[in-house]
Amino acid sequence: MTHVPASQVRTIVVGVDGSASSVAALQLAASLMPLAGEVIHAVAAWQQPFVLSPYTPMEWNYEEVSQRALDQALTDAFPDGGPAGLESRTVQGAPAPVLIEESKHASMVVVGSRGLGGFAGLLLGSVSSAVAERVSCPVLVSHGAPQIVEGQSVALPSTEASA
Repeated sequence: MTHVPASQVRTIVVGVDGSASSVAALQLAASLMPLAGEVIHAVAAWQQPFVLSPYTPMEWNYEEVSQRALDQALTDAFPDGGPAGLESRTVQGAPAPVLIEESKHASMVVVGSRGLGGFAGLLLGSVSSAVAERVSCPVLVSHGAPQIVEGQSVALPSTEASA
């Protein structure tokens, strides 16, 4: 077997925040592995707030909370175990810049969309639109919910054409 340098491995970067749409993004990325990548790199970004309110516990560990959310999303997406080539990690920083940086050596980025919509969505923007505007690889925004039936993952539709 030939060793492929890490920079040449086709990687799908998936932004994970613990939401149902990020669980769906993980499942979608897994279904795209035959076409777009040998590795899924699940990334959860975290950052400490700039201003702590008197009600924010000082001992709050944002990295640990992010790691728990990432672990739970992976369990929810792949109850029977993740696909071969699944890697995950947390990264300190705002979600959009972290995903933009992670995408530099990716073949694709997959993110979920919770869709604020309306006027609030226009004012606040979103991670998915920021990522789509600034990366050089394809970006897929998953608008669906996780495909779970009776606690089991359901295979997403095949990407192969019918004969």
